[in-house]
Amino acid sequence: MKGIHIVNPIAKTYFLAHLKSIERIMLRPLDCQKQCLNKLLKSAAKTEWGKKYDYPTIKQYDTFQQRIPVNDYNTLYPYIEQMIMGKKNVLWQGKIVWFSKSSGTSGSKSKYIPVSWNSLIECNYKGAKDTLALYLNNRPDTKMFMGKCLSLSGSWRSFEMNTNAYCGDVSAILLNFIPQWGHFFRTPSKKIALMNNWNEKVEAFAQYTRKQNVTSIAGVPSWILMIIRRILELEKTKNLSTVWRNIELFMHGGVNFTPYISQYKMLIPHTNMYYQQVYNASEGYFAAQDITDADDMLLFLDNGVFYEFIPLQELGTENQSVLPIEKVTTGVNYAMVISTNAGLWRYVIGDVVRFTSCNPYRIIITGRTTHFINAFGEELMVDNTEKALIAACQKTSAVISEYTVAPVYLEANTKAAHEWLIEFEQKPFSMDLFVDTLDNELMKLNSDYEAKRSNNILLQPPIVQAVPSGTFLAWLSSRERLGGQYKVTRLSNNRNIIEEIKQLI
Repeated sequence: MKGIHIVNPIAKTYFLAHLKSIERIMLRPLDCQKQCLNKLLKSAAKTEWGKKYDYPTIKQYDTFQQRIPVNDYNTLYPYIEQMIMGKKNVLWQGKIVWFSKSSGTSGSKSKYIPVSWNSLIECNYKGAKDTLALYLNNRPDTKMFMGKCLSLSGSWRSFEMNTNAYCGDVSAILLNFIPQWGHFFRTPSKKIALMNNWNEKVEAFAQYTRKQNVTSIAGVPSWILMIIRRILELEKTKNLSTVWRNIELFMHGGVNFTPYISQYKMLIPHTNMYYQQVYNASEGYFAAQDITDADDMLLFLDNGVFYEFIPLQELGTENQSVLPIEKVTTGVNYAMVISTNAGLWRYVIGDVVRFTSCNPYRIIITGRTTHFINAFGEELMVDNTEKALIAACQKTSAVISEYTVAPVYLEANTKAAHEWLIEFEQKPFSMDLFVDTLDNELMKLNSDYEAKRSNNILLQPPIVQAVPSGTFLAWLSSRERLGGQYKVTRLSNNRNIIEEIKQLI
């Protein structure tokens, strides 16, 4: 035990050293991004991509912007496929053998995102260290290093087309290369953490970690919740603090935490618990919450990622604007565009962000470029629906596990509306009040929605259906989408997903 007490201050000193990096991106953000772009261009100058666009002659951002096209996964995939097959110096210097598997949010097509050694060290690991530095700065009295971090990871496998290349959840790739000393601070064992079968994995996580001194958790809220519930069932308690007495931190990302807040506060009912949001995707580690109880995150500007932004209303149009960070403003929804130290060039990642501050640069994630509803000109974003759900839940004592929304299209015998399928952890005491509150809050939050709902002329009140417990998990399972990288699509412009789920029930 004495050794553990010594480790805690040593670990704190190590991670707090990263506050210098945080200070730099807050005080000199534009310099960070300029140096980042120059380094990316220099590193990729001799690649196939760099030669195609003559990277050595690009000396300023304007040239980069004019010469390099904006890309999506389909335009970059021919190059990525060459990398998977073992070709060197394609999008990034050297040979890349690791690829992060991403589905976006439950899409049917998997994406394979290159993971270079540079991106592992300079982006992913550095982002994690910077996040811990921010937490330690806010919680100088922390004792988290006196225990273990339960970290949820996926699994990995080799490609059929080239068994010398590997793909998997980014968390599994990171775990595979974590320094040996890092395993001292995490749980469960690597063997359990990398298991393929998710049903067996949840059980193994619960059985192994319930007797550990877990002081922190890291992972996707929905999947962590499954593990916690199983642990509480095994321990015959409703309070996780009686199992892990020193728990103090949950670093969460992957999905919006809003629908899960009330559930976690019920399961961990003590005031010492801290929830820190991170923005860690398959493509890189982009941001983390730096202010206690804030909703926004500090954008990491010196992690090998060069950022650009497209106003969402212009995305995909002939004259879309692509803005460097110094030209963004607060309160606008932007599609994020990244160039990375793994060879993604001007890549539209698919996330929509809004700046809450430009000094320093802080963001919130408001949705996905493909996941919103604009069937009737209402431009409904996930940020709107989740804030409205909080209000509806608070007013009716409801607790939500999962949900999805789709339009009901205007037809001969059908009036236009939004149909909601909601899986309740605790149902509202009045469904009518829940729906009415949800509708009113959406009108307060979104003027376009309010206009379309005015006097029921076009949009009718929301159609809300409560579905049985386990419905969304069954749907993910039916699509072979179990795992931390898969999430329920919240908003759709078509009825494909909602009809699939309705068939199950």
